Amino acid sequence: MTEHTPKQLLHLVFGGEVVSPDKIEFRDLSKLDIVGIFPSYRKAFDAWKAAAQASVDNAHMRYFVVHIHRLMEPDGAG
Repeated sequence: MTEHTPKQLLHLVFGGEVVSPDKIEFRDLSKLDIVGIFPSYRKAFDAWKAAAQASVDNAHMRYFVVHIHRLMEPDGAG
């Protein structure tokens, strides 16, 4: 029997101050907050939630979860 290693589903969590709360255009790209890369959506979501809650007083601060694994295999193979 061979061992099965689960596929890595990498997720990037980052954020920054946007020009307007209703747009995704960052005010200053040099000041983006890279929270980290996480091995599962659950861990990424937890990091996103913590970062978002820490900046709740700034309506222009937005955080995102990017599914890196989808960018690495855009055709859905694997």
